[in-house]
Amino acid sequence: MKHEKPPLGRISTTCPYCGVGCGVRAAVDHSEGDPLHPANGGWLCVKGSALHDTLTKEGRLLAPRMAGQPVAWPEAIEGIATAISESVRDYGPESVAFYLSGQLLTEDYYIVNKLAKGFIATPHVDTNSRLCMSSAVSAHKRAFGEDCVPACYNDLELADLLVLAGSNAAWAHPVLYQRMKAAHRSGRRVVVIDPRKTATTEWADLHLQLRPGTDALLFNGLLAWLHARQALALEYIRQHCNGFEETLALARSCAPSIRVVARGCDLSDADVERFYQWFAETPKTVTAFSQGINQSVSGTDKANAIINCHLATGRVGKPGASPFSLTGQPNAMGGREVGGLANTLAAHMDYDSPGAQRRVSDFWHSRQIACGPGLRAVELFEAVHRGDIRVLWVMGTNPAVSLPDSQRVQSALARCPTLIVSDCMEKTDTTEHADILLPAAGWGEKDGTVTNSERRISRQRRFLPLPAQVRPDWQIVRDVARALGHGHAFDYHRPADIFREHAALSGYGNGGERIFDISALAQLSNQAYDELQPVQWPVTGGNAGAWLQTPRLFSSGRFPTPDGRARMVPVAALSPAQQPTPRHPLVVNTGRVRDQWHTMTRTGLTPRLFAHRSEPFIELHPCDIAGFGLIEGALATATGSGGAAYTGRVRAHEGQRAGEIFVPIHWNGRFASSALASNLIRPVVDPISGQPEGKHGVAMIRPLITRWQARLIMRESGHFVVDTALFSYWSRQRLPHSHAWWFAGSHRMDWRAWGQACFAREPELVMEDTARQRFRAAWLQGDRLEGVLLVEPCARSVPDLGWLDGCIGMPRLLPEQRRSLLAAGPADGEASGAMVCSCFGIGERQIVRAIRQGVKSCEALGALLQCGTNCGSCVPEIQHLLTTTEVREPA
Repeated sequence: MKHEKPPLGRISTTCPYCGVGCGVRAAVDHSEGDPLHPANGGWLCVKGSALHDTLTKEGRLLAPRMAGQPVAWPEAIEGIATAISESVRDYGPESVAFYLSGQLLTEDYYIVNKLAKGFIATPHVDTNSRLCMSSAVSAHKRAFGEDCVPACYNDLELADLLVLAGSNAAWAHPVLYQRMKAAHRSGRRVVVIDPRKTATTEWADLHLQLRPGTDALLFNGLLAWLHARQALALEYIRQHCNGFEETLALARSCAPSIRVVARGCDLSDADVERFYQWFAETPKTVTAFSQGINQSVSGTDKANAIINCHLATGRVGKPGASPFSLTGQPNAMGGREVGGLANTLAAHMDYDSPGAQRRVSDFWHSRQIACGPGLRAVELFEAVHRGDIRVLWVMGTNPAVSLPDSQRVQSALARCPTLIVSDCMEKTDTTEHADILLPAAGWGEKDGTVTNSERRISRQRRFLPLPAQVRPDWQIVRDVARALGHGHAFDYHRPADIFREHAALSGYGNGGERIFDISALAQLSNQAYDELQPVQWPVTGGNAGAWLQTPRLFSSGRFPTPDGRARMVPVAALSPAQQPTPRHPLVVNTGRVRDQWHTMTRTGLTPRLFAHRSEPFIELHPCDIAGFGLIEGALATATGSGGAAYTGRVRAHEGQRAGEIFVPIHWNGRFASSALASNLIRPVVDPISGQPEGKHGVAMIRPLITRWQARLIMRESGHFVVDTALFSYWSRQRLPHSHAWWFAGSHRMDWRAWGQACFAREPELVMEDTARQRFRAAWLQGDRLEGVLLVEPCARSVPDLGWLDGCIGMPRLLPEQRRSLLAAGPADGEASGAMVCSCFGIGERQIVRAIRQGVKSCEALGALLQCGTNCGSCVPEIQHLLTTTEVREPA
């Protein structure tokens, strides 16, 4: 690709959110899509567009801490080295563990893996990527012989049949979703396989709303049906595949007919047959799968069931025809490359690969090396809990929130003799347990590489100065390695030094046995590394900018297995491990919302990303809302089989299957009183991949009975701390000019006294109606609004805060605004309603009003209101409003 400098004041880098790997032209006050980056071609989703809003000092960790006290870096490094050395001496190397993140850059990942496995000799290095894509990794290895994604993003556009399995791409991979939609044409079909009706299904020609956990049955049925209709590529199978007969036999026994499949999946016979017929008659088919497949106790088998159908039809590594795992995190693929998973060694070499341990040991010049696979995420934290792991170093992730059975994980963290946490944020649910807390560089301050879902390596470039006491992860690890006496092997001065070594290892002793090979990049100069353009591995031969790249793998039919043949894997259609019971009758599904990321340490800082979904919620089918005695918009508590609870606002959703609920994964103890989705998930895992069954739990739900609901809005939160004992429920959000909280409870409150304590003085304006349990008060400094407290008997009567937030943003109030404060807005004001378009702040009521006035298309609404004209993430919701809003005919 031709190198072109970005506009003055912009730095070409990559987005730190999902696995799409979008190019960004970034500055302190602006982020825009990079039109030259092949992943996104200039598109950015709303999270990417708001990146510059997260570049704030609020909540930053700015100095090392030990036992809660600030210390100098030498003291912190020495403390870590001492803890590791003493633990190895007294308990052995396997008493030390590392838990990493797909947020780390490849260089960070590489140096940690090298230190742990090659010099400390502990195999216990795992990553939060275990929670999102390890089942896909295992499936690739079983089928292809190596963890290789055979497709590229262009295939999503070239396919005539696009199957999205367990993927709400519109929200989880928005830019890819926009690319797929833009490529839509006559004759192209889209099938979405998902238990929920989502923003992605709005676009589908066929939505298979199957019973959760039955994906393997559906694809086993497809394989058997294709064979019965003589629609398999038998010559391709004969030349390139092993295991076909056994795989087909098991598929036919599990799914002997469409009727059996339809009943098992809770689908209609006609819909199943339509999907099978479309698959049979469409050579250019891509099946893209994500967390709905992976996060299962049988996730590896589900992925292999998909791959089996593609192998059996010869649709692997061809333009517009391939299975395609869509990765969740920005550098989960990079972590896979360097050995960031506990069951891998380095550079796509496994512990059981012939000669791999000696090869890696020789390359690293290490005298000892871990001799077998380590503990995977759930196992690792269980080992911490029972005391087998004495030193745990967590980098760039929040396992206290993201792992299943979070109460036990938090207990493990609290019990760990030495917990080291590297993070850019001071306060997370994990950092509160840290014995040694290290200020790591955040996005914009880091320099290195990441690899996206299509195997494309891109540079992440630093464009912000590092705060004085903040260091990049690779440098922290390097200094600890030197303090441990391994300086000879960790003589790195810049990320380019580490990248060159990583690239060289990929080619070391590699005679073509491993597809992952970027050894052509091992000789990059510092300048060439700085200027490196996106490149797709494997990368071989040629000079800088003219390397031979391979956008698709296995198109020749040869695979990195001992005999060069792919392996079809017999798959049994297993049910989820957690099944409903009379005590816990509801199936729990978890997932992302459109505008938030992971545990909100970054996106929670951005007011516009809070506007779309401002509170934790529980989505149910309307019949379940009535059946469980709930009220839409009121609070409810879902309790899992382990006894832990999740409290959120009830949302009705016709697209939710009856008997099932959906909860978002993002809220945690920093943003809500009891909204950890992981509380509803038990720590059961896929026995092959070790990936937890994060998409399937069970629960009972009951209304949360309250006497009052309150909203507090403050210009500055200062040192305001929620006294959790006072409230049955609380949550908080950022607004453009203020901080806001929801509170709910059932006991009597002296609101005047409580508000006085919050603001350290009496309110200037008060309206109180004790009989109706209403209280409203406002605090001002002259004509400047400082905050408002609104208390009502139920949530429906609490006004929207948008107008009040605008008042707080004003240097002085107008007389009419002052008079309307306790009404939370002028009598003739029109609220915008629930946020739909976060890019331009357009709410549901604004869009509905325009539709009722005769605006009839997304394009016309965009021209009038701008909604949907930037990142496009809100287009599915706009389309839904267009189809459900009644248009008022003129009189």
